[in-house]
Amino acid sequence: AGMNGTAIENFVCVIFNVSFMNCTWHVGRTASEDTQYFLYWKTSEREDFSGCQNYIKDNFGRHTGCRFRNVTIERKRAHFLVNGSRSGQNKLLLINCISNYIIIEKLTPPLNVTVNCTEASHSCEIRWQPPRTSHVKKHTCFKYEIVIESK
Repeated sequence: AGMNGTAIENFVCVIFNVSFMNCTWHVGRTASEDTQYFLYWKTSEREDFSGCQNYIKDNFGRHTGCRFRNVTIERKRAHFLVNGSRSGQNKLLLINCISNYIIIEKLTPPLNVTVNCTEASHSCEIRWQPPRTSHVKKHTCFKYEIVIESK
């Protein structure tokens, strides 16, 4: 199971521009400078884990995050695994199946915004389409706020 305090902490994934995802974490409190972490993930129980191809590194060269491209997450579920080792040692230092993680999606703005104003009725009609998203399929999940500034 690994040494106490070597497991990663504060694991967060942020999806942006629909299909890009950055996952980051903090190194374990008692992990030595030569500890290296490796991230694997999958989006369903049936798949095999795939490893990170583009790591984010700290000043010691330790992996503290990963950048993913072409991400799709079906049914709002993902499975993550992080394990690590120390340099010069072949054995695994820790195996940490992550059960507590956060996935945040930074949405794009609404699409095809149109404004039609009529002077006669002193009113405007504003229309738009929902933003593109990596996994939200129900457009009723979105709530919109319009701020009208008048000069």
